[in-house]
Amino acid sequence: MKEKLQPFHIAILVYTTQAGIVVFTLPRQLADYFGTNGWLFLLVCYLLSAGNIGLIALVYKLGGGRPIFEILEQSLPKLILYPVYVSLASVWLMFGCMIGKKYILLFQMISFPTTNPMFFKLAVDVLIYLLLAKGIYTISKAATLFFWMTIWMSLLLLWFFPSFRWERLTPFLLQGGHDQIKGGIELYSAYLGYELSILFFPYIDKRKKAMLAIQLGNTLLTLNYLSLSLICFGFFSWGQLKKLIYPLLDLLAYIQLPFIERLENLLYGFFLFLILITVVMYWWAAEVTVMRIFPRIKKKGLTITLITVSYCISFIPKTLDEVVSWITNLGYVTIGIAFGLPIVLILVLLIQRQGRESRA
Repeated sequence: MKEKLQPFHIAILVYTTQAGIVVFTLPRQLADYFGTNGWLFLLVCYLLSAGNIGLIALVYKLGGGRPIFEILEQSLPKLILYPVYVSLASVWLMFGCMIGKKYILLFQMISFPTTNPMFFKLAVDVLIYLLLAKGIYTISKAATLFFWMTIWMSLLLLWFFPSFRWERLTPFLLQGGHDQIKGGIELYSAYLGYELSILFFPYIDKRKKAMLAIQLGNTLLTLNYLSLSLICFGFFSWGQLKKLIYPLLDLLAYIQLPFIERLENLLYGFFLFLILITVVMYWWAAEVTVMRIFPRIKKKGLTITLITVSYCISFIPKTLDEVVSWITNLGYVTIGIAFGLPIVLILVLLIQRQGRESRA
């Protein structure tokens, strides 16, 4: 019997996939786009993501836990589906690639400004390959290990309680923002990652509460984001927060220990574990999708090919601004996939059910 993903591991896997590079700029974006007490917009993002997970759960229920590829191929010709598969795999591959590239550029800027960032990118891609080659079950266990290695950093927020001031939050709600529709879409990308759970269906135990575990992972991420954003809004003023490029790094820089200088450099390295899982999961999704087109291809060869293609693509954007632009545009497409794919699957399943009932 094949091993199944357990609900606890699913919840952790969803959390670590979602907890990506956006966390470094999240408080500043909330202050810039939504103004005073912009952290409240995270509740809107949570409700939208929870509703989207509800759509995925409905697909799981209506489809009886069948893989989404089987559901689509039962009703649609492969001539139509294969271009769709290629598009999905391309978006997921490039989105994961740019997330990894952004982390590398920040790491190089902070710690090794004279080193070619593509050397670091190559080293990270090797680590990703070692995880990706082992499959989803090993990835889920690695995600659990990385979760325990990083979740303790949330306790560092307690350091800032003595300097936290409620009056810095101001009594005004969502005043002074701009481009809130654009900002809302960009900020929602901080929640992306849960949509990959639609590919978990063949790997989960139908008797366990897997869909609830996905919701719990999303809820844990929201609590983490809310804690960080609320502390930033109460530690910095709203005006200060808008001017900080990476508020999380500035926040960590205030932590001073007598035996360590520039603690934020050390703590920034821990975020690599979360970024690894985010990139690995998007590349795993791309790999699973491509294997549906070429079922006889060797998995090891496909993994090396996808990573090589991704590494070559990462040479295109040279600067951090270019990478951010790529992530923003790919984020728009990924959000469309996150909502559009479950809706299409639900429609296909309803048509299939209606067809069975008419034949009966």
